[in-house]
Amino acid sequence: MSYRNTSLLRFALRRMATAIPLALGVVTLIFILMETAPGNPADLMLGDNPVPTEVRERIERVYGFDRPASERYVRWLGALVLRGELGWSHSRSRPVAELIGDALPPTMLLAGAALILHLVVGILLGVIAAARHDRWEDRTLTIGSVVLYSMPTFWVGLMAVLALSYFAPLFPASSMESVNAADWSLGRRLLDRAWHLILPATVLGLASAAAMTRFMRAGMLEALGQEFVRAARARGLARRRVLFVHALRHALLPVINLAGMSMPVLVSGSLVIEVVFAWPGMGRLTYDAIHAQDFSVVLAATLLAALTVVAGNLGADLAMAFADPRVRLESGGGEG
Repeated sequence: MSYRNTSLLRFALRRMATAIPLALGVVTLIFILMETAPGNPADLMLGDNPVPTEVRERIERVYGFDRPASERYVRWLGALVLRGELGWSHSRSRPVAELIGDALPPTMLLAGAALILHLVVGILLGVIAAARHDRWEDRTLTIGSVVLYSMPTFWVGLMAVLALSYFAPLFPASSMESVNAADWSLGRRLLDRAWHLILPATVLGLASAAAMTRFMRAGMLEALGQEFVRAARARGLARRRVLFVHALRHALLPVINLAGMSMPVLVSGSLVIEVVFAWPGMGRLTYDAIHAQDFSVVLAATLLAALTVVAGNLGADLAMAFADPRVRLESGGGEG
């Protein structure tokens, strides 16, 4: 193994090691915030119906609500570390691992589709804005991206439902598939899933694509002013080749780091979109668990989100190292 590959491996292992205390710190903070929230999980489970005291005490004993918060947290952490268990959901009466297993694929599908849209639209519009610098196209894209980025995601989602599901019923307003989709063929089910995916993925992806457009525009303008771009123009190369080969290659390097951070942002941002579109993913699961004070589900979702952020950072750093040999990995930027 070459020295460069060895240093890359050491860097990856070091970053993964730092993920453990980071994830535990985030989970601990969320647990404290959940504990300080008003209300009692047993009250939410029982509702307004009066029950005998012994029944209430039994429910609290079964789910551990009668134990101190510190003991419940240590028990949950011990089950995670020693047995790989995420606990039991008292609001869904199912193991948390099963709930995560059911909710994670829809969220990854939504976030993945939004990421593709985010990158393709953001990079393309950024290149167009830089190529038409100080012209009406550049000004229009600049104003449009700023306006879109400043809009709350939930409001954009609601307006999209109102415009494209109610006034012009082109796309479904909610859910991930049609009611009777289970009886259809595989091909028809995949088309139905894509039909339901278009609207929420577009809302989620376009909001972040606005930021990518501004970032890509700045990178392209900087690249177009470099000596190697002027040299390419002096050699008589076509404007399109100079733009999309020489300048774009240089401008894409910082975008790689931004793209690595985009996936965690899209996964966390899907919470609002999943609630608006009734998408059965991690966002909807976490939202319902917070209202039910289902500590095990909230902690598991928070742990997964923290690990996603770390994985996104790590992936971006490794991609930068492969794309640009000048990137130095040792000691957070030393010689590698």
